[in-house]
Amino acid sequence: MSQQYAALPPSSEPIPQAPALHVVSPAGQEADLPAAEQAAAQFLRALGISTDSESLRGTPGRMARAYAELFSPRPFDLTTFPNDEGYDELVLARNIPLRSVCEHHLLPFVGTAHIGYLPGRRILGLSKLARILEHFACRPQVQERLTKQVADWVQSQLQPKGVGVVIQAEHTCMTLRGVQATGTTTMTSTLLGLLRTDARSRSEFLTLTGLPG
Repeated sequence: MSQQYAALPPSSEPIPQAPALHVVSPAGQEADLPAAEQAAAQFLRALGISTDSESLRGTPGRMARAYAELFSPRPFDLTTFPNDEGYDELVLARNIPLRSVCEHHLLPFVGTAHIGYLPGRRILGLSKLARILEHFACRPQVQERLTKQVADWVQSQLQPKGVGVVIQAEHTCMTLRGVQATGTTTMTSTLLGLLRTDARSRSEFLTLTGLPG
């Protein structure tokens, strides 16, 4: 899905318009909701939970539809615009809501993400940072991989001078079961380009996301 851009033309020439990249769900088998509903009913019965009551009769179907929704990111167009003014300071979207599902227990983890970049020749429509996060979060995940996937994808598609992603989330597989460490959050970060190698840029990004630089 990578979309490459040519080298920056001389300032006297207009920057050519780049077509928006249409991003869809990862390739895979289509959801079979009837089969998922049947499996959910068997799963509940295997755990000793009867679905015969009026309240629980529709639960297997609701489970199937709920997980199908959690695993189905919405398609979007990755809209970019020419950086006509040569803006070279940090662009940062803070506190983007995050929801995903732990691939080890299929329990949700929720939190926020901060995604920033140092522009190159093009800038990104701001809402697309949230769309990119959703695209990678709507599948069984681990937080470490999710953080790196978002950063790597922004880097490959936009080719900025630097990218930073910080995710803070509460994992219900840790807070509701097992150790039951209620209130615990996990933080992960990925820094690329100048946000990794340039101390001033790195410090600015981390400070704005609430982390020590």
